[in-house]
Amino acid sequence: MKKIGREQFFSVFQLTAGSLLAAFALEEFLVPNNIFDGGVVGVSMILHNFLPVPLGLLTVIINIPFLIYAMLRIGKQFLGKAAYAMVLFSILLEAFKTLPEITDDLLLATVFGGVLLGVGVGMVLRGGGCLDGTEIVGIFVNRKFSFSVGKTVLLINIVIYAIAGALFGLDKALYSVLMYFITSRIIDAVQTGMDQAKALQVITEEGEKIADAIYENFGRTVTFIRGEGLISGTKKDILYCVITRAEIYEFRKLIRSMDVSAFITVTDVSEIIGNHVKSPKH
Repeated sequence: MKKIGREQFFSVFQLTAGSLLAAFALEEFLVPNNIFDGGVVGVSMILHNFLPVPLGLLTVIINIPFLIYAMLRIGKQFLGKAAYAMVLFSILLEAFKTLPEITDDLLLATVFGGVLLGVGVGMVLRGGGCLDGTEIVGIFVNRKFSFSVGKTVLLINIVIYAIAGALFGLDKALYSVLMYFITSRIIDAVQTGMDQAKALQVITEEGEKIADAIYENFGRTVTFIRGEGLISGTKKDILYCVITRAEIYEFRKLIRSMDVSAFITVTDVSEIIGNHVKSPKH
């Protein structure tokens, strides 16, 4: 029960802090300089320039149909977190409107606004919610037509940025695309964690020796896969292990210090379920 309570508290904290950062980025960097986000927020920003309706209220109104769909098809827990984040985000947009803009330099606004927005949205996603109903549209399209969520969101945003370019100028559209790219990269970093893990595959004839050294030095167990060289016909051990990015240097140093022949590949791990990597022996 205590663990569940901690997880719920941390989830609410991420939803709250993420909504705050995202709203601050929009009102202090992006909105004053007509640099547009994608999705529902981007549509709201465009409409806000022509309608006497607060930006925060527009985002809530446009997100309502997506929340209804989420309630019917995705689940009440997601609905509650998404609704909390969206409403709080909208309220904070109005609260930050009273503050003076931080910069009118388009490049500075694009970079710093994109970074802060990416951190905020990433925290909300890690907390189990979302700020934008576009992702819910992506889920719906994926279930009906097997078209990926990412591609659906990208196509929607292309249309939004094309409209922004036609209404506010090509330069604003290009700055918006740059901001969106920065935001996307930051969201990925926040979602996967700054301690992003790496998957190692080691092909060797001395699997036991290397596996023992990995366990002794890193506290990691490995998975053995038995293989065979196509040309030589020699039996091979394929070791699979996951370590943190910070440990890569030490791992290379360890292998080089051993008198073994090994072929090693290192790949990114986008998500880990469980705590194997974060619970080393030492």
